[in-house]
Amino acid sequence: MMHRVAAAVMVLFAWVVPMAAQTSNDVVWVQVEAQPSLRQATESARSYAANLEDVNGFALPGGWYGIALGPYTRRDAEIVLRTYRRDRLIPRDAYIAFSSGFRQQFWPVGANVLENGAIAAPENAQTTASTEVDPEPVVVAEPEPADETPNQARRSEQLLSADERKELQVALKWAGVYDGAIDGAYGRGTRNSMAGWQAAQGLEITGILTTMQRAELLRQYNAVLEGLGLQMVQDTQAGIEMLLPTAVVAFDKHESPFAHYTSTGDIAAQVYLISQAGDQSTLFGLYDIMQTLEIVPLDGPRERRKNSFVLVGENDQIVSETRVSLQNGEVKGFTLIWPAGDEARRTRLLTQMDKSFARLNGALDPTAGSADEQAVDLVAGLEVRKPKLSRSGFYVDARGAVVTSSDAVASCTRITLDQEYEAEVLASDTDRGIALLSPKDALAPLTVAAFSANTPRLQSEVAVAGYSYEGVLGAASITFGTLADVRGLRGEAGLNRLALSALPGDVGGPVLDASGAVLGMLLPAPETGQQLPANVSFSLDRTVIQDLLSQAGRSADRATSAAALPPEDIAASAVNMTVLVSCWN
Repeated sequence: MMHRVAAAVMVLFAWVVPMAAQTSNDVVWVQVEAQPSLRQATESARSYAANLEDVNGFALPGGWYGIALGPYTRRDAEIVLRTYRRDRLIPRDAYIAFSSGFRQQFWPVGANVLENGAIAAPENAQTTASTEVDPEPVVVAEPEPADETPNQARRSEQLLSADERKELQVALKWAGVYDGAIDGAYGRGTRNSMAGWQAAQGLEITGILTTMQRAELLRQYNAVLEGLGLQMVQDTQAGIEMLLPTAVVAFDKHESPFAHYTSTGDIAAQVYLISQAGDQSTLFGLYDIMQTLEIVPLDGPRERRKNSFVLVGENDQIVSETRVSLQNGEVKGFTLIWPAGDEARRTRLLTQMDKSFARLNGALDPTAGSADEQAVDLVAGLEVRKPKLSRSGFYVDARGAVVTSSDAVASCTRITLDQEYEAEVLASDTDRGIALLSPKDALAPLTVAAFSANTPRLQSEVAVAGYSYEGVLGAASITFGTLADVRGLRGEAGLNRLALSALPGDVGGPVLDASGAVLGMLLPAPETGQQLPANVSFSLDRTVIQDLLSQAGRSADRATSAAALPPEDIAASAVNMTVLVSCWN
């Protein structure tokens, strides 16, 4: 069925384009339906296209979406309208529309026919229209009289506050009839936009909106919020009162510094009220911590000021926006998480929430939620963002270049060192399984690898440094073993076989001899299909690493002493040169 907006649009076109000015050669359309959402309109267009020719979909003023047939000449459009009405292929209240009422085309995908000339009407409409006539005439409506005289409307307008006047300008801009400044000053531009909106609604054109017209404009502007259940919610524990979409989210729990409001329906939305006592360091600490959370995707603008911050994170699934400020020793704000691709509704909702935000006395108890289940990868009940893979690496020059396994940095959108410093791949040899990373900002490592200048002895003691548990322990650990062979199982050169048990997180870490000099880099377990003993590992020989450094224009330090060191000294040196390498989606 035709939505009620269609009748108003029909009046609009009859008013804006007088019948006397129309000719049989005008390019027009048969508008058959209007829908309030793009999804519904696309489904409707697809349904009509299964049975009818020349189906198009366009955005309409006011945020609606129209389905129209055409473009035709006026004569052909009237034939199509009568024939399809009679055959019940289109609603009885379908009507003839003009291109000026349409905006961007959304159906068919990629099409843009607004500027095209008229096409011939479908043959089935042409052949049957001459024998049967639809008795229902096309009615041209008169403009609806105003509910107030211009003088009465102007007097009621003068009672508006500055914010209310600005809100009307915002709504006029949203309706597509105003492009001036939002300043609350009603000059010629604002008056012209009011006249344009009145014309679009089929109203008497005065350039002064009446009380009822202002209400209707704001109703249209706020229609996108319908169904969200916007209501004032007072959270006395958090000391916050604000509008929340109660039809979409509901209170779940308090876990300092957050009050959790989680999704209750089909819309995957979340709201977090933020409340804690503190000062500027508390505010800045929260700013840093929130960027480690899964609810704040990495991409998006961030702005931190002296007493406030705004965080926007977005990916292909969600858009997250956090607004927080410090006042009177309390850090308060909120986070709105909304599905990606619904920007019109998200931004309108965010504006309403922000405008309504009010601080009450008190902040959330810092112990709130402390009795709940704890986990190292949770902050106040929210999951900390985790890399898809973490391995080990080690510093090879004073500027912070790192050698690691090429598997550790394959297909990453972002690479970090110690989960803090971003790095990029400087050179890679995937055949040998090695990559050289360069930090985006120069680092100053405590220890840089010094490569052994001597041929290692078989059965000599070796040590591997690595983040065995992929960073859970916060520091590298040391595994001791022996050098079993200076080649691979099939005699491959450039490989060393080690008699030690390593974990996946150790891969990419340095292999050191008894003097603390680097013999090579630990490799992942070979994918041979055979199950090797648990104490069999392999490392890439130092000569391969040195060759890659040379090709990348980096020099490698050589060890100056071959004297054996105590195990604790080897461990201290190895831990200082080893770094956690993380690959992120």
